[in-house]
Amino acid sequence: MSFYEITGGRPLEGRLAVQGSKNSVLPILAAAILIPGESVIHNCPHLSDVDNTLDILRLLGCQVLRDGTTVRINASHLTRWDIPDRLVREMRGSVVFLGSLLARLGAAQLCYPGGCELGPRPIDLHLSALRALGAEIAEEHGLLHCMGCRPLQGREICLSIPSVGATENAMLAACGCQGKTVITGAAREPEIVDLQDFLRKTGVHITGAGTSRICIQGGVSQDRVEHTVIGDRMAGATYLCAAAAAGGSIELTGLEPEHLACVLAVLEEAGCRITQEKGQITLHSSGQLHGVRPVRTAPYPGFPTDAQAVLMAALAGGEGSTMFVENIFDSRYHHVDELRRMGARIQTDGRVAVVTGAGRLHGADVHGTDLRGAAALVVAALGAKGVSRVSGLAHLERGYDSFGDTLSSLGARIQTL
Repeated sequence: MSFYEITGGRPLEGRLAVQGSKNSVLPILAAAILIPGESVIHNCPHLSDVDNTLDILRLLGCQVLRDGTTVRINASHLTRWDIPDRLVREMRGSVVFLGSLLARLGAAQLCYPGGCELGPRPIDLHLSALRALGAEIAEEHGLLHCMGCRPLQGREICLSIPSVGATENAMLAACGCQGKTVITGAAREPEIVDLQDFLRKTGVHITGAGTSRICIQGGVSQDRVEHTVIGDRMAGATYLCAAAAAGGSIELTGLEPEHLACVLAVLEEAGCRITQEKGQITLHSSGQLHGVRPVRTAPYPGFPTDAQAVLMAALAGGEGSTMFVENIFDSRYHHVDELRRMGARIQTDGRVAVVTGAGRLHGADVHGTDLRGAAALVVAALGAKGVSRVSGLAHLERGYDSFGDTLSSLGARIQTL
């Protein structure tokens, strides 16, 4: 089993172009099958989840070529609409293929998706949205069999919670509908706006992304699309928290500060100095952080659940107390026990965690069990005294492009063994 060996206490310095967004590129890749021609997607990060998605596209009959961070997909001749278990179980994001396959072919089959173990994440909202558009969905032996009338019929869909995945699936399915689809209670994340920008290039009339009401008039009219994926705000948050914990000064480019407004506000309150320009964020930190007001995760534009663990890791090596309230997932404190191995003082009770800064953490052997939890252990190790060994790197490969090399370029003493 490979692991990172990290010698902590070295300030991070330098300039970094943030990778393309994982949470943007996956639904955009799924949307490529809507187009009976070529999609050219730039700023596509090298991630295991992206590789898995490209394998799904190839299996469906697409021609896929990759050159660096540019991916070319030709979906002129799709040959199947079923996705094998071995591909679906690797990542939860594969469920978004339901909407795009129904829109293009009127049928889809896949098993319940996998991904990080963060507690129950039912896809009921996805299925009810697709059923509202006319899809017939049968659930048998862990498989979802989806058939739709041709074409599906646009209508109003009301989401009871602003689920990102359900919003994306409804948007994609609506592209193949007759008439107008209105999604109320939609998620507002920047990745939803990025998907809208891609779909507009296909000829679909769509407005409202970034608000709670999205309107879509179905009908793809273009056979070639070119699009550049936005920067990954969660990768950006991780590098900012790493520099906050270790100290130093880093500049991130290719990322809109407004997409991380809540994270930046908390880091400033913790003692960091931050400057912002369009497409650029600069953070200066002494490495001596202090507690902040309660951090409560919430749908965008609230504090992102994906940044909770990395911020907790940074604050654990500071001074003072901070309360975290996790409102999105039931089981998102798996990293806490591992942080305790490094000297962190954290008490949990259900969805609440109270971090009392330990002054400085110490190196230890720790293991990540999910994507952001593993990243949190790396953040903690960078600010800790001594040597840490962080295993569970397969999780990091799902969401970070060349994570170790990127940190090394900023001055971290980190090697893969």
